[in-house]
Amino acid sequence: MSGSRSRDDRPSVPQPALDALLAGPAGDPLRRALWLDALDLRLHPCLPPELAAHARLANVDRGKLVYVVDSPVWRARLRLAATEILDAARSLGLDVTDLVAKTTASPLVAKPPQVERTVKPMSAASRDALRAALDSLKDPDSA
Repeated sequence: MSGSRSRDDRPSVPQPALDALLAGPAGDPLRRALWLDALDLRLHPCLPPELAAHARLANVDRGKLVYVVDSPVWRARLRLAATEILDAARSLGLDVTDLVAKTTASPLVAKPPQVERTVKPMSAASRDALRAALDSLKDPDSA
């Protein structure tokens, strides 16, 4: 059996899930996404502070940095900062000449779901125990 692996060829230690996922060409999209995320983290400090929460690097494609912003206002602000962002990207070794800003309809950062809390009334026994605990904390000399 020239092309098959025998039972003895298998590694004795299980491969970590991430390593297995990244192995071979099937992991290429994930490796690219991780690279883009790391690049976004490095370029993020170069964005104007008010813009940083509204822009995210989406791609690097044929010499263009592609950013996604969450409204047309931030798109205009990103385009005004394009020279500084491109300079920062070039300083990281990227061969980029243009910045493209695309607007998304949804927010870039998902808001955490709102948890509704219901306030239960305190029982008489709990109220009495709390009152007794608070009374025990009072300084006897202050009375």
